[in-house]
Parts: sequence; C-alpha cells; structure tokens
Amino acid sequence: MSQDILINVTPFETRVALVEQGAVQELHIERSIQRGHVGNLYLGKVVRVLPGMQSAFIDIGLERAAFIHVADLRQNRHERSSGGTMTPIEKLLFEGQSLMVQVIKDPLGSKGARLSTQISIAGRMLVYLPHDPHIGISQKIESEQERLALRERVASLLPDGEKGGFIVRTQASDASDEELRADQSYLLTLWTSIQAQAKTQPTPSVLHTDLTLAQRVLRDMVGPDTGTILVDSRTTTQQLMDWARIYTPSVLGRIKHYSGERPLFDTANVDEEIARALSRRVDLKSGGYLIIDQTEALTTVDVNTGGYVGGRNFDDTIFKTNLEAAQALARQLRLRNLGGIIILDFIDMDDPEHRNAVLTELNKALSKDRTRMTVSGFSQLGLVEMTRKRTRDSLAHQLCEPCPTCQARGSVKTARTLCYEILREILRESRQFNPREFRILASQAIVDLFLEEESQHLAMLGDFIGKPISLEVERVYSQEQYDIVLM
Repeated sequence: MSQDILINVTPFETRVALVEQGAVQELHIERSIQRGHVGNLYLGKVVRVLPGMQSAFIDIGLERAAFIHVADLRQNRHERSSGGTMTPIEKLLFEGQSLMVQVIKDPLGSKGARLSTQISIAGRMLVYLPHDPHIGISQKIESEQERLALRERVASLLPDGEKGGFIVRTQASDASDEELRADQSYLLTLWTSIQAQAKTQPTPSVLHTDLTLAQRVLRDMVGPDTGTILVDSRTTTQQLMDWARIYTPSVLGRIKHYSGERPLFDTANVDEEIARALSRRVDLKSGGYLIIDQTEALTTVDVNTGGYVGGRNFDDTIFKTNLEAAQALARQLRLRNLGGIIILDFIDMDDPEHRNAVLTELNKALSKDRTRMTVSGFSQLGLVEMTRKRTRDSLAHQLCEPCPTCQARGSVKTARTLCYEILREILRESRQFNPREFRILASQAIVDLFLEEESQHLAMLGDFIGKPISLEVERVYSQEQYDIVLM
C-alpha cells in the first residue's frame, strides 16, 4: 500500500505528514526553537545523587536538570537483562562527576529529560552500540533464516579490533555489503569525532545532535511502501537530495520539489486533520464516535454508538461499531502520538467471538505503527489495556497549553456559584474592614445575574452589613475573574 510523505518547511518550523489512501496517518512537527533532544549526546555533570530513588540528576545544559535511573547505566545493562543484582547508583556516580549521556526521552510536562549511558548512534541501515559487543536484529525482521544471515553478514564486515556492536535495522534487509560497510564506516567515524570532543569540551556541552526532522524522515520513515516524498522548499529539497545521495541513494528518485499553487498541506487536508486531532471527539463514518481524554497518568478512549442503529440487531450494531472504532483508534494513536498507558473502553459485548474479533482487528490495525506497543486482552471489567512507547510530546502537548480560564480542569464554575462566592467574600471582608462601599468588578454574566435572579440576595447582604454594594462590568474579565474593591 503506497504511502506519500509531505514535508512542509518554513523558517520557524518543519511539519511532516504521512499520507496513505488519501488519509493522514502520522504527523511530526519540529519547531526551530523547540527541537527535540532524543538521540543527542551530551557531556553532563552529576549535580545530585538520590540513593533512595536509585537515580541521579545530571546538568546537560537544558532548562531543567535531566534524570537518569540506575537501570539506564551501562554498567548495569547485563544485570538488568539477566535479572541479577544491579550495582547501587551511589557506587557508580558521585556529585561533580563528568559523564557522557544520551537523551532517550524528551522533557515531558514538569519532568526533565530521561538519560542513558548506553550510547547508541543511528544510521540508515545500522545502529552503532560503542559499548556493547553485540549484533542484534530488528524485531520486524521475522524470518529466522534472514535474521541469521544478516547477523553473519554484519559480523563479517566488522573492522579488526572493533569492540562495539550493531543493531541491524529493517532497511538493511535488502542492503548490499557495500551499503552496510559504508554505514559502518560513517558511524565509526562519527563516534571517533564524538570521543575527541568529549576530551576537550567543558561540562555541560553538546557532543552530537541528531538529524533534522526532514533528514530523520529519510532515515527512519521511508520504506518499500513509500511513494513520493514531496517537499515545498527548494533549499530543503536540495539538502535532502544531497544527504540521500550519500546515505540513502535508493530514496533519491522519490524526492520531489512541490511547486503547486495550493499550499502542500492543503492538497491532503492536513491542517483540517490537525484541528480534528486536537478534539476530544472522533466521529466514525457509521455515526458512532470515540471520546479521547489524555491525562498525566494515562489516556482513556471511550467508544459510543452515537447515531448508529444500522445493525440487524443490538449485538450486531455494537460489534460493527467496535470494529470500526478499533481501526479508527489505531490511526488516532499514530496521528496524535499518544503514549504511555492507554485504556480502551469498547462497548460491552457478550459474545466471546465478537470480543476476539475486535481484539484481532485492533492488533491488525496497530501493526502498521512503527512504535513499540503491548496489548492485553479484555479485562474482567471489559476494558482493553495497552501501552505505547512514549519518546516525545503528544500532538496536543506540542500545539496546545492549559486553558488560563479553567486552569486545565476542562470546565469553569457557573455564574451562580461565583455569585455566592462573591457574597461570602464580601461578608468576610465586612468583618475586617469598614469601607464606605463595596464595589464588585466582574464579567457581564455575573453582573447580569446579580441584577436579576440574585438581586434579592445581594440586597439582603447589603442590609445585613449596613454598607451599599455596587456593580461594575469588566469586559476583559473571564467568568471566573472578579475583584471586590473597598471604596
């Protein structure tokens, strides 16, 4: 199934959309002043070791100190994989120590970046592991015979005396020995340069930054199913062609400069898709819909039949809605880049065959996702629990911020609730102060309610405290904003 990649470039940001059968499947956004840090190498300084949490904070020059757990120290790699006892972090790190680290998760919310000392440097065909003499094969290459052949080929191409290892990526399955050798040479040369910088640079400092988003597209997203790669910037098109000529020559013929009159993203309605991806509600073609709520701890997805009543019977209606929801859900996870724990609340099904069919359809739809996931079956409560690896902010976190009016609660106090809050505040202040008059500054909705339905309560309070209470509309105030002025 052919996939087209659209790359929209402006001086302030780069946006990438993966389009399949006319529908946007993935969105990636990188802003010039907010470039991600995953994959970057830093020479950091240990600023605090926390034995109780078996963690440490490392200053790598970002706004917040980054975080490393004892399990992410390469000295404990073997113990972690074999289930052995790991060396405590206080015996491996000390405050003031210089340390080469790699970002494995970008800062999320109030959390700093997550670090590891198990360095890996990605190329087109291979991932270099300078501290791990191991040759691994991508899990997406399922044929055991092909995995064994690739492992032997890469091992035979290793330079004499090389102490590091490699992970063979999916793109290497059809690569020639010359391409694999070229990728090895590029990664080894890059690592030598990084080591040389680490000996001369002060702490904290950047030793290596990952590729730009447009370059990562060529490295990570382009595959056998990729059709055309359209770029609306002539300069970026040339840069990508120059980069591809060296590292991914097989992709060169697919890179095209887009010079149409319509904006590139308008040709696939990408901006409209972004707007829909920021909404809680996702409408299904049948009339059903999903409600997606993203919280700090997890993401919940609720499936509803809505206006769909087209099945032969009630069970059939529910079954068809859940099948359609499974397909839509898999697409939304990629589109919104939702990660972490995800709870799926399908409409209850009594038939075990229907539940199995929905789970099968969900797994089939999720198989197109390049991000690692685990999916459990239906729980006793009828919920499906799954996890999706989270390495960067979701689309909503990238493009949105908490509402200043509701403070991210998702709702505001009613006008009546605020009226009563104001009355209580005036009563409280009348016992502490003795002004000539109390004046309420509030939004139009609050003032209107005081002048109409709540006028009696306002008058009663004025009589009780023996002071006049006046009203004044502040048109710039939101519903929850108000002030009580002592005149």
